[in-house]
Amino acid sequence: MKKLFFVLLAYALTYDSMSQEKYFTKNGTIRIDATTNASLETIRGINRSVSAVLVTQTGKLLFIVLMKGFEFQKALMQEHFNENYVESDKYPKADFKGQVQNIDEIDFKKNGSYPVNVKGQLTMHGRTNPIEATGSIQVRDGKLLVNSTFSIALKDYNITIPGLVADKVSKTVGIIVECFLDPFKK
Repeated sequence: MKKLFFVLLAYALTYDSMSQEKYFTKNGTIRIDATTNASLETIRGINRSVSAVLVTQTGKLLFIVLMKGFEFQKALMQEHFNENYVESDKYPKADFKGQVQNIDEIDFKKNGSYPVNVKGQLTMHGRTNPIEATGSIQVRDGKLLVNSTFSIALKDYNITIPGLVADKVSKTVGIIVECFLDPFKK
């Protein structure tokens, strides 16, 4: 995990000019929900070790998620998630490379909540697809809280659910992002 964070940070630092202000975290949170009405139990996972970088001048945004970092209420769900659905050994991470489209509307020096529109590419399970989402960036005393909620279709990422449980796992997964980002100090 440490190696991944340093790769992410190195990438972010070379992504744009060194003079630009960057915010980062290596312990953001992403929640997923694949519960259906036919599910007898809740199918939710949480990952509390998400790495993210935001470059404030350009709006460039990068998230990296280790798939084995998702935790579920039941060990069997976690095992099925990693072995049968996302195939974590073969596809160990997901990443999002994008941009906050309205970055100029955010005053990073003033506390407040700012709505954002984000566009980018989500790569997961060997597939890359465009993603557009809304969310917010809250400025809190020099730190940021980045939030977004969106959904993805499993078929878009070539993730198949076995027929035996197909009606118990949603074909569309809700994703909730919540990351506190600190300023990167050189």
